[in-house]
Amino acid sequence: METQTLKRSYTPEEYLELEAKAEYKNEYRDGEIVPMAGGTSNHNKIVGNFFAFLKFALRGQNYNIYFVDMRLWIPRYRQYTYPDVMVIEGEPIYTGTNTTTVTNPSLIVEVLSKSTKNYDQGDKFLYYRSIPEFKEYILIDQTKYYAMQYSKTLDGKWLLTEYESENATVQLSSINLQINLNDIYEQVNFNDTEE
Repeated sequence: METQTLKRSYTPEEYLELEAKAEYKNEYRDGEIVPMAGGTSNHNKIVGNFFAFLKFALRGQNYNIYFVDMRLWIPRYRQYTYPDVMVIEGEPIYTGTNTTTVTNPSLIVEVLSKSTKNYDQGDKFLYYRSIPEFKEYILIDQTKYYAMQYSKTLDGKWLLTEYESENATVQLSSINLQINLNDIYEQVNFNDTEE
């Protein structure tokens, strides 16, 4: 005789209440609470490098840059997630009664892992595209020099550019800025297989 496990569906309010007390971060996917995968040393270095570069390069300009702990709410798909890096042009639009969840990033950066790669490139990108302010998506491989850039064109299409060389330069389209892959991957050891 087979037994079935019933999955419980949570409201966004229940998720936020549980998340406030949680010891580790979880995403919310339309009623389901999903524990986030742990980060590797390479993942941490890449996120830190990208954030530090943006923070320094955009100093004094009208941008807000967030990483890792800032939550994003995507109302159309009922998703709460924690992008690796987000840039908001102008003032952040918060949801709820505090300043821990935003709704209006123009640029999102995700560092790919084996366990999240397909989700980050598929459904998550679909969810992000429902954000009216969203213009650019950068996906960075942590096992080799490789990045994908999706840029929204003026007619609403998404253009893919791939970078595969240590000396490649990513020209950000949502911000007048360029960043070299060797800066993104500074101190990353591709022989580390922590995942």
